[in-house]
Amino acid sequence: MRLSGSTGALASADQLCVTCVELLGVDGASISLMSGGMTRGTFGSSNAMSRRLDELQFTYGEGPCLDSVATRSPVLVADLADPAETRWPAFRESLLESGIRGVFALPVRIVSEHVGALDLYRTETGALPEDVLAGALIAAELAALPLLDLMGADVDWAAVGDEGAAWDELASLERVEVYQATGMIMEAAEVTAPEALVRIRGYAYGHGMTASEVAWALVERRLRIATNDRRTEDEV
Repeated sequence: MRLSGSTGALASADQLCVTCVELLGVDGASISLMSGGMTRGTFGSSNAMSRRLDELQFTYGEGPCLDSVATRSPVLVADLADPAETRWPAFRESLLESGIRGVFALPVRIVSEHVGALDLYRTETGALPEDVLAGALIAAELAALPLLDLMGADVDWAAVGDEGAAWDELASLERVEVYQATGMIMEAAEVTAPEALVRIRGYAYGHGMTASEVAWALVERRLRIATNDRRTEDEV
């Protein structure tokens, strides 16, 4: 059965994440979308913490989702506090402070293109048992279905870039505030889009916030935009 528009597709993605929590013995699940080496949005989530996990990966530009898509393979971390685990220092620290001890990312593929990852987290340490990992891999395959429903099976994913109509549709679902805040900084400070995003991420990192939280503060005028390199505490 075909879902009706983006609302149905998003509800289906959320339900898949909730089902992962119920069946796989994890505490949270989300579906992160990737394009151009960065996360583009949270397509589905089981709860607020799982959505924040994806937001932190976008904020810090690092995390299991990005590595999973880059390597086209699962990224499985049973204990983030393990001294031997040195990946994603900023992301890992934030998760440990939030009580998350294990993260697992399974790539989501449409045809031959890896377009995102199914992210799972646990508040207790421990590897996923073989049968649970097998179920998670199946869930990652199923995660492609609501995406196909939203975007259309005829989308050439290999040709879709940051400016493609398909990603424009997805961009309208998530992080609109970041794009708006980026534009505000570009205009006010006369900087490029990458520099504007660096400012947002840098402020977020320094103040224990996500990029989206900083962006909302800018859009709502609760933060000011610095027009030179001398920024005050309440300027981005």
